[in-house]
Amino acid sequence: MSHEANVHPLTPKLPTRNWLSAAILVIAGALQTLTFSPFHLWFLGPVSVFLVLWATVHLPSTQLFRSGWLVGLGLFGSGASWVYISISEHGNTPIPIAIILMVLFIAGLALFPALAFWFWGKLARNSAIRRLLLFPAVWVLGDWLRGWLLTGFPWLYLGTAHTDGPLAGLAPLTGVHGLTLWITVTAVAAYGAWWLLLTARRTAAAATLVIALIPWLTAPLLNRLEWTQLSEEPISFAAMQGNIPQQIKWDPDFLRDQIVTYLGMTEEHWDKDLILWPETAIPLPQNQAGKIIEHIREELGENSTLISGIPWYGYSDKLEDYTFHNSITVIGNGEGTYHKQKLVPFGEYVPLQGLLRGLIGFFDLPMSSFSPGPKYQSPLTANDTRVMPYVCYEVAYPDFVAVNARNTGLLLTISNDGWFGDSIGPLQHLQIARMRALETSRYMLRGTNNGVTAIIDHKGRITERIPQFERAVLTGEARTAEGSTPYMQTGSWPVLTLAAILIVFVREREIPKN
Repeated sequence: MSHEANVHPLTPKLPTRNWLSAAILVIAGALQTLTFSPFHLWFLGPVSVFLVLWATVHLPSTQLFRSGWLVGLGLFGSGASWVYISISEHGNTPIPIAIILMVLFIAGLALFPALAFWFWGKLARNSAIRRLLLFPAVWVLGDWLRGWLLTGFPWLYLGTAHTDGPLAGLAPLTGVHGLTLWITVTAVAAYGAWWLLLTARRTAAAATLVIALIPWLTAPLLNRLEWTQLSEEPISFAAMQGNIPQQIKWDPDFLRDQIVTYLGMTEEHWDKDLILWPETAIPLPQNQAGKIIEHIREELGENSTLISGIPWYGYSDKLEDYTFHNSITVIGNGEGTYHKQKLVPFGEYVPLQGLLRGLIGFFDLPMSSFSPGPKYQSPLTANDTRVMPYVCYEVAYPDFVAVNARNTGLLLTISNDGWFGDSIGPLQHLQIARMRALETSRYMLRGTNNGVTAIIDHKGRITERIPQFERAVLTGEARTAEGSTPYMQTGSWPVLTLAAILIVFVREREIPKN
């Protein structure tokens, strides 16, 4: 008898119309986008997963790949379509080609949940009970794979929505993957309780729901705990949001105007403890910016530090050649230069550039020939404080941020979200930075070209911010931290190990006939 024959449903099947099932799966994926900024409807996370289960638990394994792909289309089509702005408006790509590239990008990302769902079917085969037990593990491992493979796309993790949700208190313990795990467990428990109610097992249904709700009730209490010790004396901080149009960012004719803009904005703040300019605020290589750097050093107060994004060009021992790095450097009372490690494909480097360069404008963006910096770089220092910087996309990698934040007092991220215009992308990026502050229980100082520049405290809360698309200066205070959260010490490995253990012991095994 085939393993694919008649998977026994825990609830009545959906109508057998393919278009209706497909629509439900796409809508379920799109609902997840509403859990993130700027919508913040975090409670839709379990609802989305419940709908996915309703539409898939009874299906034969051969249909699960397609089901996962449809969920991915809904999620990434609604939550990551902002890539179109980079391709079309800033990549000088004709609209039809830009649409095709955007669709390929979304369809490619959707392959990750498709593969996870295929794997899910192979592990559980025709056992609906096993499918429910394995679903959270498969979902989380699929997320992890998406954040790792081919440089990764660690965006739109369900747990990120809980910067403002009740599970926030778990973040310093388990990280974002732990939050995602429990969101999916909750949906599975709700689905199982529904089935138990339909079969008149009310006590078992109630017990299932109570167990699933325990973290939702205890996490707000955990959020009151202080995992790190904050300094008694705050540091004064100022960040400049220049709002430089992306079209002139790398135009040599506008180089002087950009530098003058940032110098003018800093005029009244040279005495602040820490001053922050955004990613590539100085749009020329560091070895050509000596006079600008010297001028900044002369203007700074005796105990003041300015940190700015600036490209770096020089000889790389790793590559045994001269290369560019997207970097951030310290000027004044401190030292250090950090080279970005996690580069954005096509924005900062072009895969298969020998084949793609010159085909369309998107493959020839300015400054798209960066090389990744070396691993295990030392933190920057500013007024005797160890500061760990993250450039743009790097802040989206939870384990990368947590590991590098060890033995530092302050986190800092710079970005140029002008690539994504007035889409939801920059607001999602801000929420991701908030989750990293929450996981590490450290202040995160965020400087951007056109928003959102903000001070994020150790609980992931925004204490000061500048609206998008304004040329303005943000001022405020931050506190340094000592100590580490449990997540900083372990990373995501406990959650991933738990998922792997579930798979090993719950999967359906082949029993030899003899």
